[in-house]
Amino acid sequence: MKRLPPAKRNHLIIVIAVTIVVVCCIYFFLIQSQKEENIKLAHDTIDRHGELEVIKKSIAQANVTDANLTEITLQLSHAEEDVVTGDAYAWIYDTIRRFKSTYHVDIPNIGQPTISDVDVLAGFPYKQVKVSLSGTAYYHDLGKFFADFENTYPHVRLVNLSLEPVGLGPASTSNEKLTFRVELVALIKPNT
Repeated sequence: MKRLPPAKRNHLIIVIAVTIVVVCCIYFFLIQSQKEENIKLAHDTIDRHGELEVIKKSIAQANVTDANLTEITLQLSHAEEDVVTGDAYAWIYDTIRRFKSTYHVDIPNIGQPTISDVDVLAGFPYKQVKVSLSGTAYYHDLGKFFADFENTYPHVRLVNLSLEPVGLGPASTSNEKLTFRVELVALIKPNT
């Protein structure tokens, strides 16, 4: 550079300075922004691959999930066997008639059913039906009937029991007989 005349040397220094500025501008405005975009795309690609792996695992689990769903559906269907379906009065009447045939319990009065939301749990997917029952039976027969009925039908409850003696006459076997009133509360299967 010492051999160049001062005018050419200044031109050369200006060209080199301008070239450096242009290269820096190209790097900062074009290359750097493209590099940041490439890094962002690489991160997005990694995230998408992670999501893809989760989807592949879900697809692989589809058969297992389907088998579990089938099993749970069968369990629910089995559990709902004693739930009221169709006409509530007819279901309750037939169930009590069939069940009491082996017990010495007389139930001549079955009231009209009242259907409402389940009053124990809010948002429960079933409705409930309440029916008033009254009849006569001996104390031990009545207790055995109630216990066996609730054990046979776990979704049915007998509540609000009231007992009164049948006769007030002289002591006899008829005095052991009781008049009872009870409410039968049962779940109703929702429409599907």
